Amino acid sequence: MNVSATPSASTPSEQINAHLLHTVGVAPENASPSDLMQATAQVARAQLSRRWVATQALERKHKARRVVYLSMEFLMGRSLSNALAALNLTEGAAAGLAQHAKKLEDVAELERDAALGNGGLGRLAACFLDSMATLGLPSFGYGIRYEYGMFAQEIQKGSQVEYPDSWLQDGTPWEFPRADITYPVRFGGWVTHKNDVAVWQHAGEVAAKAYDMVVPGHGTTKVSTLRLWKAVAPAHFDLSAFNTGDYARAASTKNEFENISWVLYPNDSTPAGRELRLKQEYFFVAASMQDLVKRHLDEHPTLDNLAEHVAIHLNDTHPAIGVAELMRTLCDEHGFTWDHAWAICGKTFSYTNHTLMPEALETWPVSLMQQVLPRHMEIIFRINKEFLDHAARFRPDDHEFLKRLSLIDENGERRVRMAHLSVVGSHQVNGVSALHSELLVHTIFADFAALWPKRFTNMTNGVTPRRWLAQANPGLSNLLDETLGTAWRNDLSQLKRLEDRLEDHEFANQFMAIKHSNKVRLAHLIEKTTGITVSPDSLFDVQVKRIHEYKRQLLNVLHVVGRYQAILAEPDAPWVPRTVIFAGKAASSYQSAKSIIRLIHDVGLTINNDPRIGDKLKLVFIPNYGVSVAEIIMPGADLSEQISTAGTEASGTGNMKLALNGALTIGTDDGANIEIRQNVGDENIFIFGLKTPEVRDLRVAGYHPLNYYDNNPALKSVLDAISGGQFSPDEPSRYSALINSLVWGGDHYMLLADYGSYVATQARVDALYRQPGQWCQRAIRNVAGMGVFSSDRTIAEYANEIWHVSSLTT
Repeated sequence: MNVSATPSASTPSEQINAHLLHTVGVAPENASPSDLMQATAQVARAQLSRRWVATQALERKHKARRVVYLSMEFLMGRSLSNALAALNLTEGAAAGLAQHAKKLEDVAELERDAALGNGGLGRLAACFLDSMATLGLPSFGYGIRYEYGMFAQEIQKGSQVEYPDSWLQDGTPWEFPRADITYPVRFGGWVTHKNDVAVWQHAGEVAAKAYDMVVPGHGTTKVSTLRLWKAVAPAHFDLSAFNTGDYARAASTKNEFENISWVLYPNDSTPAGRELRLKQEYFFVAASMQDLVKRHLDEHPTLDNLAEHVAIHLNDTHPAIGVAELMRTLCDEHGFTWDHAWAICGKTFSYTNHTLMPEALETWPVSLMQQVLPRHMEIIFRINKEFLDHAARFRPDDHEFLKRLSLIDENGERRVRMAHLSVVGSHQVNGVSALHSELLVHTIFADFAALWPKRFTNMTNGVTPRRWLAQANPGLSNLLDETLGTAWRNDLSQLKRLEDRLEDHEFANQFMAIKHSNKVRLAHLIEKTTGITVSPDSLFDVQVKRIHEYKRQLLNVLHVVGRYQAILAEPDAPWVPRTVIFAGKAASSYQSAKSIIRLIHDVGLTINNDPRIGDKLKLVFIPNYGVSVAEIIMPGADLSEQISTAGTEASGTGNMKLALNGALTIGTDDGANIEIRQNVGDENIFIFGLKTPEVRDLRVAGYHPLNYYDNNPALKSVLDAISGGQFSPDEPSRYSALINSLVWGGDHYMLLADYGSYVATQARVDALYRQPGQWCQRAIRNVAGMGVFSSDRTIAEYANEIWHVSSLTT
């Protein structure tokens, strides 16, 4: 062994070997693939650390106005490839690993996904941090350092089974523990008042310890910070109990508080689960508020100018308690008058809404809030009283108006409406697509919009092209580099120039060869994870997202069953071979969603083993969907299923990622599908079904799903086959409840109303796929039209129109 290099060695190859010896503690010639991954990560980490120190010093020097982005989720995925690309180390790292006879992509695959999120909300937050760093915006993301994530999904006999996602069991090279940054977070107790001063006598306390992840910008030396909080009990255990052998009681205090940062979205179907979730939300918000206040006071002598230097953004309602927490901090701890504190609060907060469905808007029982956060409940009551007094001046004697506006829902069990708290406490509220933002001010927030019409705006979502094209699809990225140059990575509008290549047959052939290669890669993943062999020559029809009734995976399954029956009826017809691909997790307590997953597996088991079908139709479910799995699925998709009931999907970002990688969308006129259609052209997207006004009109007129069941024989045959046990002969009634909810239970998301249009549109998909040249041209048009859907554009709009934050130069 001859290693004289140190971690400051000059080339990436030398640095990898130096970290193998000095950091990992292994001789380079004996390094395992895992050792190589750790050492390569340390090379990137060292540069990230230098960039973080320089960025923080620059921000302190300028006393910069910062964005503070509060989110329960940050679905970061793997970090190695992204960090190497941002640091221009990819080629050097690949060369260094080649000396160990390893490929960079194989080593990078050993990294576990950071289990800090679940779906679109968390991945959006991750894309936003990437763009904040790339645009050089002073920014902190704040969340929870979940030890076990949401859960790891396994499929056993067709059913979802949840296991802890122990992503931290071997540690991670990407976090920087901040041993000197710890804050107390308190719960319970009671409040006393003396001389108009409130004193919260808490009953319990947990320490919030900081761990940072550094998010690099691309094409810049700036970085953003993701600060995550771990819950640590003040006293580890009762030593006297331990010494007497009562080990369970000795550890009970530790577990009682430290479980706050164990799992993302604990099952809230029990009182204990609901209490834990509320504690989670307050825990990370309280720690983050203390941190940002300390940072501000380190740079400024007073909190009077807090709103001039901090923009706090609420990503959905999970951090809404921050409004009450900032008021408590200013009034109770820093002696501000209520009016002064409220003026600061209103200028500091902004809020993104992510759902139009009233049942999905977060609320908490007043009784639970009083038990867990008694001082905050007092503050919310006062905010509500003063707000309703203001609203009453706007519409005197309109009691129904005031009831709808109230932060407290008085119907049945009294509950705190967290979305209302977010709206009242923020100076700007935005939706995440043009349709969503329009519907916000006409539906769930119509009364607030009547009071404050200028408070509401739109910020259409976007995705980072660095992750979802450059990293996920290297083949297409290289073709774009050769065709357009490399500037598209930081200026996605460059993709528009692809329209000049629509008649370029050589470019088209290269484009489709790359798509086929990506489909081969996806087919390998399917075989590896499910054991099912699929043909890359078939149309890959993809629906990957959280399993939820409004996203209508069930409608997709109905079409698959109908297609299966049609193939059996006409086996010699010129069927377009199709592989239907699902992936996604159902919340652990969401039984209907879990039933849909099992139905997908049961239908697939029948179809995939029917020798009469062969490769004409396959149905697969890829387990444990996450960022790294998505990076393989998105580039391999031909058809993107975005089929929510019109008026229910706020935006979607999977639709953007899939179209960016050359998939054609089949979808309703919902969420960002509308803006995708406007940017790629009506002829390059498959739109079907009722539009939002038609959905509303049908509900008002009286929707009768039984009429669709009776009047569409093909649909009736599909529903009867499922409910009759054709796909579950061992338990014929397994899906009776699922089908009865459609036919007899009101079909809340109108699957039956849209079924006929959906099937007819799928026939149009087949017809186009039979014309490879036309399909290719439309796929290229989709890529060319995706420039507006960069998260860089989205974040620039937030920075200019809501946060009023500027990038720093030197």
